[in-house]
Amino acid sequence: MTDLPLSNQLALVTGASRGIGAATARALAAQGAHVVLTARDAKALEATEDAIFSAGGSATIAPLDLTETDSIARLAAAISGRWQALDVLVLNAATLGSLSAVPAIDAKELASVLTLNVSAQAALIAAFDPMLRQSANARLIGITSSVGRTPRAFWGLYGASKAAFETLVGAYGDEMASISKVRTAIVDPGATRTRMRERAFPGENPADVKAPEIVGDRIAALVGEGFETGHFERVD
Repeated sequence: MTDLPLSNQLALVTGASRGIGAATARALAAQGAHVVLTARDAKALEATEDAIFSAGGSATIAPLDLTETDSIARLAAAISGRWQALDVLVLNAATLGSLSAVPAIDAKELASVLTLNVSAQAALIAAFDPMLRQSANARLIGITSSVGRTPRAFWGLYGASKAAFETLVGAYGDEMASISKVRTAIVDPGATRTRMRERAFPGENPADVKAPEIVGDRIAALVGEGFETGHFERVD
């Protein structure tokens, strides 16, 4: 795979056990990247890894819970111990939480959603910042939702977490723009056939929304095309 656009590059994809994360990992591997796959479900990660290997790509699985104490630091230590630079970081892992009116948001669930969707994302950026700076062309892509920019009734919890997440990614990109090669972008996958979508819209026909492979292929293409910090796009 030495003649492919992402040959000799290292990518890390969170939430890579299924859905958009798995599709993105497969697409990046198809472009030649070695992809580190993270998620809580080890068996599902192995399935993604097997699919990558079967297609001629390469990957490493790292099962972990991003919300566990020191899990991200351990992951960063393991990866930096094997590779010098991280070329692509796709921050995809997130949790939906309950859809409810704002006055009905449970405080414990609020803390849980913000821990994964915001705090863990900040920790990932901090932990992998040194490796991203070592790359000649580092790209960080954050996966968002339209409710992070356009408030919608009963989506306040998830939407607030995505708004905060976008702010973190954008601020980091601005901080890096003049002192490193790190560039950041935000991608809204739009309506996509995922477990999260199924939870949010239980009566929807899955055939009426696009497959996660469409989003994964677009993310991999965006990485190959290059972009300037602040780039945003929706995959329709």
